[in-house]
Amino acid sequence: MPRIAYVDGQFVQHSQACIHVEDRGLQFGDAVYEVWAVRDGYVFDRDGHLARLGRSLAALSIKPPLHYSSLMVVIRELIARNKLKNGLIYLQISRGVARRDHPFPPHTNPSIILTARSLNQAKADERAQKGIRITTCPDNRWGRVDIKTVNLLANVLAKQTALDAGFDDAWFVDDQGMITEGTAQNAWILDQVGRLRTTKASPAILRGVTRDKIIEIASRLGYPFEERAFSVPEALKAQEAFMTSATSFVTPIIAINGCIIGDGKPGKIALSLRTAYISQQTSVKINSKH
Repeated sequence: MPRIAYVDGQFVQHSQACIHVEDRGLQFGDAVYEVWAVRDGYVFDRDGHLARLGRSLAALSIKPPLHYSSLMVVIRELIARNKLKNGLIYLQISRGVARRDHPFPPHTNPSIILTARSLNQAKADERAQKGIRITTCPDNRWGRVDIKTVNLLANVLAKQTALDAGFDDAWFVDDQGMITEGTAQNAWILDQVGRLRTTKASPAILRGVTRDKIIEIASRLGYPFEERAFSVPEALKAQEAFMTSATSFVTPIIAINGCIIGDGKPGKIALSLRTAYISQQTSVKINSKH
């Protein structure tokens, strides 16, 4: 079945979708994006991603090209046209098309792109049950990674370096030796005293929508929690380590820089949080009209 994309008001064949050569997202990275997970045809964390999209657009002074209720109509139609059951929806909004020049163009309309992609959910679930192995690398990104822009070159290079070295992914480490986050995920540990920890929200990390949900769930389940950064040595000595993101949900980490974490198996707390998160979203689906 041919894939369908949405570009500036039109549904088009994915293979024929295109943008203008002077789109500012292409030439300057002057654009933001969001990603929604879709499971059993339902969009996970809809409102959380819309809220973060609004914050990112406001930070770059880009006007939303669609009212959010209209955007959700487009997303639901895109899911239907692609017969998407399990996968993701990718949204990108740029400042628009204008003559290449650094200052904001005074009169231009934002450009919008939406695509849908299927993912093998069973494979992702199996990956979580096995756990992954990661490495660490210097955090050389710009200082406002809390804005979800398309400027991801440092993330791409870190991911590829990790893969080339035989790891599954990488965590960034700042100048003070503290772990900030992953290449596309938030970083977590269950420390030596049994406390869940993740880096405090700041311009140094992207405040994950899934991260915030996991904080809520951990509190509801009574797990001790602290929003505080941790060092590489602390991560290596942790009882558990895991990452969270919109597409990976909660994925246990069983080794960092070749050092086994805990007993070398996916942590029970991490797996319980993954189960609770998916169950919560399923419950929202059952009780939602959207």
